[in-house]
Amino acid sequence: MGEFKRTLITTALPYANGPIHIGHLAGVYVPADIYARYLRLKNEDVLLIGGSDEHGVPITLKAKNEGITPQDVVDKFHAIIKKSFKDFGISFDVYSRTSAKVHHETATEIFKKLYDTGKLVEKTSEQYYDEENQQFLADRYIIGTCPKCGFERAYGDQCESCGTSLSPTELIDPTSMISGNQPVLKETKHWYLPLNEYEPWLKEWILEGHKEWKPNVYGQCKSWIDSGLQPRAVTRDLKWGVPVPLEEAKGKVLYVWFDAPIGYISATKELFNSRSPSGKDEEGLWEKYWKDPETRLLHFIGKDNIVFHCIIFPTVLKAEGTYNLPENVPANEFLNLENDKISTSRNWAVWLHEYLEEFPGKEDVLKYVLTANAPETKDNDFTWKDFQARNNNELVAILGNFVNRALVLTQKYFDGKVPARGELSNYDSETLAAISTIKSDVEKSLSSFRFREALKNAMDLARLGNKYLADEEPWKIWKTDSKRVETILNVCLQITANLTVCLEPFLPFSMEKLRGFLNFGKQEWSQFGNTNLLAAGHQMNTPELLFEKIEDSVIEAQLQKLLDTKKANELAEAKAKPAKESIEFEDFGKMDIRVGTVLEAEKVAKTKKLLKLKIDTGFDKRTVVSGIAEYYEPEDLIGKQVSILVNLEPKKLRGIESQGMILCAENADGSLSIVSPDQKIKNGSEVK
Repeated sequence: MGEFKRTLITTALPYANGPIHIGHLAGVYVPADIYARYLRLKNEDVLLIGGSDEHGVPITLKAKNEGITPQDVVDKFHAIIKKSFKDFGISFDVYSRTSAKVHHETATEIFKKLYDTGKLVEKTSEQYYDEENQQFLADRYIIGTCPKCGFERAYGDQCESCGTSLSPTELIDPTSMISGNQPVLKETKHWYLPLNEYEPWLKEWILEGHKEWKPNVYGQCKSWIDSGLQPRAVTRDLKWGVPVPLEEAKGKVLYVWFDAPIGYISATKELFNSRSPSGKDEEGLWEKYWKDPETRLLHFIGKDNIVFHCIIFPTVLKAEGTYNLPENVPANEFLNLENDKISTSRNWAVWLHEYLEEFPGKEDVLKYVLTANAPETKDNDFTWKDFQARNNNELVAILGNFVNRALVLTQKYFDGKVPARGELSNYDSETLAAISTIKSDVEKSLSSFRFREALKNAMDLARLGNKYLADEEPWKIWKTDSKRVETILNVCLQITANLTVCLEPFLPFSMEKLRGFLNFGKQEWSQFGNTNLLAAGHQMNTPELLFEKIEDSVIEAQLQKLLDTKKANELAEAKAKPAKESIEFEDFGKMDIRVGTVLEAEKVAKTKKLLKLKIDTGFDKRTVVSGIAEYYEPEDLIGKQVSILVNLEPKKLRGIESQGMILCAENADGSLSIVSPDQKIKNGSEVK
């Protein structure tokens, strides 16, 4: 750890509007837990901090949809999340929540200091307002058409189709998700963090000072900084959250992006309060972990949180002036499920609490698979077949097989007592020496936050033992050379004892079980590489299987569960949407829909969905931009007759003026089908 005396590890705060799924685990919590357990084995001073993010629009949307209060929502899901983490073995020193009193106090205190020292900028701006409900709309309460790709249900902060960051005023035809009405722009006053003023410092601190950060992290930071930073609001017009502590800001709360990372600080305070007999950290011991420069701060997050933890939150801490800045932010990419994006709204996920119920005693199997397949530098995919293969072919056939054979043979030949080691052959010596090499490889990988590589290196110790045992075949020479068998099994048992140290950060439940077989206490990391961990004559316990095969029927049940989910989603989507409100015939008569023929078609650059079409309407030739590129190849459209709304006000999409709209029907799966006449008809014919 160099100049650092202690390490503070924070994990992204999951929204308390749903349970934890494997995407969360692979991206954040499994790697953070591995690293914390590793440092503890090294007797280093380390804290693992977590908690639930209980403010923000996703919480209020969930409450509104279910007809309950936001507090009801967070109470329910905080309890589910906290229990799931505990049962799964994520070794938090504290798991807090942002609705806690200590969090409100801490967030308020930091805002007040920034305000009092003139670090915030006050601005009045126009924001969307729902007149029917008499409230300003948060970005996620507004949907409309994405100006970049034409997706019709983009949020006011981001299009989930093309991933573009947006502001609500960029949306085409914005709609309030509360009332369904078109919102109006209304003036409101807020306080902003002037990120632009910190741009020179961020360039020096990140781009020059932290070139060792993972390429996906460094690259995203550089892109943001190079694009130019803008002031960012730290307050919001909402009722749910930490109230802004200003008389002139009644009815406003701290923006969730501002208050959530402060949850790491308040959780640390809560931990030390709980450790004090008085229930109050009178000595301010928490400050050692946040303000002492000899503490290393690490943020474990997913890629969607990189900007907040590398640029925005550090700027808040820099502006406040007394806190440490993160030393590293080893963010991961996303994990998909069976080649499809994990989606909580579509229930397309493997939920942790359900996994724990359906796979009792197999916490480490999931940890192993998620680590071996971690999305460290690019998005990766979880499949149930791969889960089964890694369990059966690696945990059972390599690790479990070696351990079981070594222990069963010792039980058979020496009544479970560790045999004495005789004279070593060159192969024996090379095998024992390889343990230290593997240790060095594991340490190197872990120090660089390469957990997939670290696990592979750790499993090399089991591979080493397997090969050694298979090569030496002690069962064949037992009757002719029992002394040689003693040495062979002693070497195997020393490897097994080292495995309990080596794999402890990755497979803690399994290594506890293995130590029980060995009748052997938990060892410090410094003992990894010791080839005399088990003394001759040491009595071991009767072994059992460390892992068991997962049968095809178990995997088929999980795949069927996902298939049922997909079918349920398709059925829900297939239900006809209710008819819209009645309109006057004159209103319909205002629409001028004509038959036209596509003359030219080409894809719009840097978009997935947009096609640029040239259409002969019978009275002119015009350009139309249509979001059908995923369903039609340009060359297949040339000569095709379409129905086109010709008197629609022109709109610019990706810099191209679109003069009309192609009529399409949307299928249950979201795919689009062009509405065309069933026989050739004259261009310009009216659709009535």
